[in-house]
Amino acid sequence: MRAKYVLAEVLVGLWRNVTMTVAMIITMIVSLTMLGASLLMYMQVDEMKGHYYEQVEVSIYLDKGVAEDKVSAIKTQLDSDPLVKSVIYETQEMAYENFKQQFRDTPDLVAAIGPTELPASFRVSLKDPQQFDKINTTYGGLEGVDNVVDQQKLLQKIFDILGSIQTMSLVVAGAMGIAALLLVANTIQVAAYSKRREVAVMKLVGASNWFIQAPFVLEAVFAAVLGSLLAYVMLVVGKVVLIDHKLAALTDLLLPVSWGNVNMMLPILAGIGSVVSAVTAWVTLRFYIRV
Repeated sequence: MRAKYVLAEVLVGLWRNVTMTVAMIITMIVSLTMLGASLLMYMQVDEMKGHYYEQVEVSIYLDKGVAEDKVSAIKTQLDSDPLVKSVIYETQEMAYENFKQQFRDTPDLVAAIGPTELPASFRVSLKDPQQFDKINTTYGGLEGVDNVVDQQKLLQKIFDILGSIQTMSLVVAGAMGIAALLLVANTIQVAAYSKRREVAVMKLVGASNWFIQAPFVLEAVFAAVLGSLLAYVMLVVGKVVLIDHKLAALTDLLLPVSWGNVNMMLPILAGIGSVVSAVTAWVTLRFYIRV
């Protein structure tokens, strides 16, 4: 009987303040969608770092015309280095063939480069890609070595850009979250004020605080759950329409967003939205109407 009464009061409260309820739900949708997108990007950047850092190489470019004995000495040192996972020696001829293949669609550029203008190099895979500085220190000053290049630095620029977008999304989600909290507090306050006489009567007949507060708190939780469901739908639409179709060409560079990560957002957003809304409603009732 009590549960039925509380549920009926929740529905009445939502309908009585329908415009504010709709505004609260829309704000929830926007803030939770931004939060979900930020979390997805955070997870995606982490996966991309792990994926690409395993594939990046350190290139040790040699001087043109370096003697064969110098090349052999560097190769021997690399083979015995405990930091090195694998080594590939690329001669000038191999570098030129790779260059022609890579830029086959721009014949003018290929024609401008001669077979002897590209340096020979060692393509080195490290057991720990973070150990580039030690490789640079060890091999950068050897005779016959021109320079040492870490591909990880090129990727780091991309990850820095993604990190900035990620931070910006979190800031927007935080701002929208604050707006959602204020709307929740305001909606609950208006709902409680409109029912102040009923609340006073309930207090006089000995109703407990939790029984009086329950309908208001559940109103906020209902709005949060509905908002999180619609925010999840927005994320699904974003993945299907944008990532899988409009931006499909970028999946060669950016790893595709998995359905597992997208589906994981539903319980996360529903949990965060429900807890935050319930706490906000409870605090509002405690400090504004003091039931």
